[in-house]
Amino acid sequence: MSVFATLLGLGRFAQAQHKPKDAECLACHSDQTLTTDVNGRKVSLYIDADKMKQSVHGGTFACVDCHKDVKSSPHAETPAKVECATCHAEEQTAYQHSYHATARKPDGSAPASCTDCHGDAHTMLPSSDPKSTVYHSNIPATCGACHGQKFLMESTGNSSQQFVNYQESVHGRAVANGSQQAAVCTDCHGAHDILPANDAKSLINKFNVPATCGRCHAGVQSEYTQSIHGQAIARGNTLAPVCTDCHGIHTIKAPSGAPGGPATSSADESLTRDSCAGCHQGVRLTQEFGVAGNRVSSYLDSYHGLASQGGSVVAANCSSCHGVHNILPSSDPRSTINPANLDATCGQCHKGVTAKFTSAKVHVDIDGGQAKDAGTVAVRYIRWFYVPLILLVIGGMFLHNAILWRAKTFARRRAQAHLVVRMTRNQRWQHLILLTSFFVLVVTGFALKYPDSWFAAVLGLSEHWRSIIHRIAGVLLIADGIYHIGYVAFTAEGRRLIRDLFPTWKDVTDALGTMLYYTGFRKQKPKYARFNYAEKAEYWALVWGTALMAVTGIMLWAKVPVGNLLARWWIDAATAVHFYEAILATLAILVWHFYQVFFDPDVYPMNWAWRDGSMSAEHYRHEHELDTETLAEAGPDSDPNPNAPAAPGGGASRE
Repeated sequence: MSVFATLLGLGRFAQAQHKPKDAECLACHSDQTLTTDVNGRKVSLYIDADKMKQSVHGGTFACVDCHKDVKSSPHAETPAKVECATCHAEEQTAYQHSYHATARKPDGSAPASCTDCHGDAHTMLPSSDPKSTVYHSNIPATCGACHGQKFLMESTGNSSQQFVNYQESVHGRAVANGSQQAAVCTDCHGAHDILPANDAKSLINKFNVPATCGRCHAGVQSEYTQSIHGQAIARGNTLAPVCTDCHGIHTIKAPSGAPGGPATSSADESLTRDSCAGCHQGVRLTQEFGVAGNRVSSYLDSYHGLASQGGSVVAANCSSCHGVHNILPSSDPRSTINPANLDATCGQCHKGVTAKFTSAKVHVDIDGGQAKDAGTVAVRYIRWFYVPLILLVIGGMFLHNAILWRAKTFARRRAQAHLVVRMTRNQRWQHLILLTSFFVLVVTGFALKYPDSWFAAVLGLSEHWRSIIHRIAGVLLIADGIYHIGYVAFTAEGRRLIRDLFPTWKDVTDALGTMLYYTGFRKQKPKYARFNYAEKAEYWALVWGTALMAVTGIMLWAKVPVGNLLARWWIDAATAVHFYEAILATLAILVWHFYQVFFDPDVYPMNWAWRDGSMSAEHYRHEHELDTETLAEAGPDSDPNPNAPAAPGGGASRE
């Protein structure tokens, strides 16, 4: 009996020591139809034996080395999920603290696991294999599988634009062209230990960026570390720039810019405005550290700056004098702008310069401070002399000419004995309110859109008062329009006005005939009634434009109620229409209406109908010959020579 028990125990021990061979596992798992149900979804259990052998695990590990809970083949229970940490403990520790492990997708799962990046464990290839998902040149595509998906990234509060920007960067283009040295995602962000930028241990934390970039750009990092910017970063100054502040983050381009694409902020044409200006134009550095401000504006006012803005590719910019990565204060003997080195620095362009030439101040800023150097003081005094002189002399000239112009213009007006009524007092008041409110709206409206423009500076109002004045002018314009509707509907004078302004087919033929006449292809000019085709077109354009501006203006004024009532994009559409219609209306007034009122030689220097409602009867007869009603009111003496022939050259005789 004891012998039997011993043999039975040995048999069970031998069975327990037996581990299924790979061939036994593949006896089932080589079946492509083998599946299992996971939460109502069929999951394939098929294993490709050939790919398994070629994988990083194949030939080294058996199935049960990872699936340790499988004791027999076939097995009755579903094996537990394999944990990579069993073998890769160091990588797992790094991953556990990374962004991919701690962040969560909307469904509560981690954004990325081992297999998301490395691929399935049964077909996983080593990183040295060009077919591996983590092979150097394949990493952008691997990361892009998630980071390049717009809606997936937006669901996690991020953006896919970063991946798109990388693809267009100097690094992304180099990798796409086969480079094995250009930086990929893991070179900057890390592999398993990817951390957010606000983590002090992150490779992309601001204070770690120079070292991260220095992995590839060691020489540049060495220069930067010794520079004034690098020293400031080493002291913990968050305002000092690092590589990404000047070159960009994912949008890094070559210093000269990418062919066919936008230039990087370190390119010559954008260096001053985009890179250096961010810190050295404002007063923040002055207030915090005593670093002089207004450096960009003073440069742009100099010959170098003006020439650069004019397209010069040889004019000096910031880096031409201060250096690039090796920027040092002028007090440092190694600095390119140290007084002892200025001859060499300026001599790069200005051959033969001496210490006398280089001793002058470069950034001449007569408005920015208490500079006492001779050049700045001289320029300051010269400006103090010339600005008042210019205002006095030119102002006097303008006043002189204005007095003469006024006297001569009114004398000419008084000499016109025969006048006809062109605009009644009521119409002139409507026109005056329209004129005033329109130009107030133009100035206050465009001052918002273009806050750095000259008219915004002339206006000199805060946004609060600008908006109030704009709304008051808008109300006046709308009220004037409503009054005009009542005027043309309920008064005989108004009904006649709208009747005479109503478009007819004759207006079309008149427009064509007028062009033929003034270009010499027709001998007779068309005859017009009370209003010609140009005046009718202007009136109806005014009606349309005023209504459109009123509707969109009210929508923008009441944007919250409108946005709650309609789709939000209606507000954006109203903003666009309001802006472009304003441009159209303003240009139409300047180009079309001002010609009729001021620049037409027949009315120069001005058509005075807007002021006193009258115009020369002789002029009116030649312009509106078919308006017999108005001409009859002027009387038979309105035309001293009604039978006068047309002027030579096809033009009609005019006063």
